[in-house]
Amino acid sequence: MLQMLASDIDAVMQRDPAARSRLEVVLCYPGFHAIASHRLCHWLWRRNIRLPARWLAQVARSITGIEIHPGAVIGQRFFIDHGMGVVIGETAEIGDDVTLYQGVTLGGTAPAVNSQAQANTKRHPTLKDRVIVGCGAQVLGPITVGEGASVGGNAVVTRDVEPATTVVGIPARVSGRAKPTEAEQVSPFPNYGLRNGDVNDPVLRTIDTLAQEVERLSKKVEDLEKQREADAEARRCA
Repeated sequence: MLQMLASDIDAVMQRDPAARSRLEVVLCYPGFHAIASHRLCHWLWRRNIRLPARWLAQVARSITGIEIHPGAVIGQRFFIDHGMGVVIGETAEIGDDVTLYQGVTLGGTAPAVNSQAQANTKRHPTLKDRVIVGCGAQVLGPITVGEGASVGGNAVVTRDVEPATTVVGIPARVSGRAKPTEAEQVSPFPNYGLRNGDVNDPVLRTIDTLAQEVERLSKKVEDLEKQREADAEARRCA
């Protein structure tokens, strides 16, 4: 467990330019406090010490603003940037080198009825290695986000995401791809829901194209109207 915590600290140092020292991470980063608490809670959960695990998770939630169910499986070098409002459900599975921004939900889609039938079933998403989930994104249901994929800020994902793919929008749609063998994330990445470079919602691209076409046609109609008026004036003068 200590080795995993050390790797979590290293992940913060590597991915957050504001982190000045490992001591600062240990003392001041709620994302690290949340994952450190979860490591202990999950250890208790796996040994069927369920109530203390849930109680400790609630204490950590009240301190950090990050809710992680003790049953969630989380890999190494996990980093929650800022963290406030992050929710990770019981059957969520998270691989290595994953990054979440604030306000992310890894939740289920089933309504709160007949909950007994949903017990002990896979209800939450699986994030493979090196996934990034942007601020406010909702990843819902027993879906899989493939290795090296990116989820844009404020996106709502309810279907599987292929590896090395960027998805954006509501509902999430593919915005960019990279070769699955590439180690780096698809770039640029709209982690706060803003457009970075050429990465944007394909539906918005279509709307922009239509808007430009409407503007072009409007200008053409205006020019034709001016020409018609000029021709009419010329005929009157003749």
